[in-house]
Amino acid sequence: MSVRAKKLVGTILTLIWLPIYALLAAAVGSHLAHTMPNAPWYVLFLYYALAGTLWIVPVGMMFPWMYREPQAKPKPKAKG
Repeated sequence: MSVRAKKLVGTILTLIWLPIYALLAAAVGSHLAHTMPNAPWYVLFLYYALAGTLWIVPVGMMFPWMYREPQAKPKPKAKG
């Protein structure tokens, strides 16, 4: 697959991943706020800080794949 095609696939996957992740992170945060109403403020702050940065892990792992040049196919050896 060419680098250009990989970038297109990576962009589409990122555009699908981010809204899904944001909705899940917000739902979990809301659930935490309702199940622990007397928790200190820094508990939710730490959750949202962690959730706000963890989305980059799968996207960051995709970047090396997106920019990797396709491997050249080995040439067959000539007989004789």
